[in-house]
This record gives sequence, C-alpha cells and structure tokens, in this order.
Amino acid sequence: MKLRTSVLCPPTSEQHGAAMNQLNIRNASKELNVLRYLKTYKPPFEVMGTYRLIDDGKQPEATVMLKAGDQEMHQADIGVGPVDALANVLKKSLGRLFPFLLDVRLLDFEVRLIHGAVGTSAQVEVSIVFSDGKEAWLVSSASDNINLASFQALLDGYEFAVWLRENGKGKPKSQAKKKSKTQV
Repeated sequence: MKLRTSVLCPPTSEQHGAAMNQLNIRNASKELNVLRYLKTYKPPFEVMGTYRLIDDGKQPEATVMLKAGDQEMHQADIGVGPVDALANVLKKSLGRLFPFLLDVRLLDFEVRLIHGAVGTSAQVEVSIVFSDGKEAWLVSSASDNINLASFQALLDGYEFAVWLRENGKGKPKSQAKKKSKTQV
C-alpha cells in the first residue's frame, strides 16, 4: 500500500493505521496508557512542576526539572526551535541516568488541528515517531498549547524508550528470561 500525503489531502486515519502496521511502528501512547493503569507500573521519571520556555525567535531555551528515583535534575538547553529546545533539555537531563536515550532519534513530527474553527487558539494534536535504531514507536498528545502538546509527547516518547529497554524490548522480564533459558 503506497500512501500519498499532501497539505490539502492528508492521509485518512485508516491509511495512517495501515502504514503504522506495515512499518511495525508501535503505538506507544496506547501502550503507556495501559501501563499507567496497572498498579505495578512505576514511571522511570517525573516532571517536577512543568517546563519553562524562552523563545526570542532566534535561539529558544528550555528549562526543566525532573526526578528519577532519588535524583533530581534541573537543566537548561537551547535549540533551533522551541520543540528542539524541549527535546534537547529532556535528552540532556535523562541521558545522565539513561545513557541509551542519547541514541533515540525523533524521526517524524506532525501537528494536526483538532478543532480548527477556533482559529489560533485551536486544540492541536502532536504526533512524534521515535526510534532507537531497532524499533520505532509513535506518541501523540493534544492541547490548546502546541508547546505543551509537544512537551508531553516528547516525555511519553522517552518514557516508552526507557520502558522498552528495562523490559527486554516490551516483553515482560519473566518471558525474556524463559526464552533465554530454553535457548541454552
């Protein structure tokens, strides 16, 4: 199935879903929603408060405070745009505790209007495709603030990357151990 995309005629949700299945792109937003519902799931990090973003139109700067276990981090970084600054500061903070995140790449970034009739205050959905070179996953977040939706999607993308690594690429640890014992 070949998809054609354009500004005037974006792919339908059915085409988008078919492309994700064909490319084996995991829907990390759905998986994280299920995990967060389980009492056994503990997020690998949390945001303390929210982010700060200074965008003078030339060199945006983002600041974030995160907590992972008993470690707290307060970092700032710059980017070529506000979303790049947010991605950079998250990677900088989280990369100290989870060095493999430095190899995670943002492959695609898309913004869609959810309710376009409201003008510039419209609610938007941000979708980001990430990859660690072995797997690819999609996260989505919605807000009436494009930077907040982007920040939430970035957080989910990095949280899913940590979950994949800590759980043997998405397989429960018990299954991963059983598999290695039967192969020996």
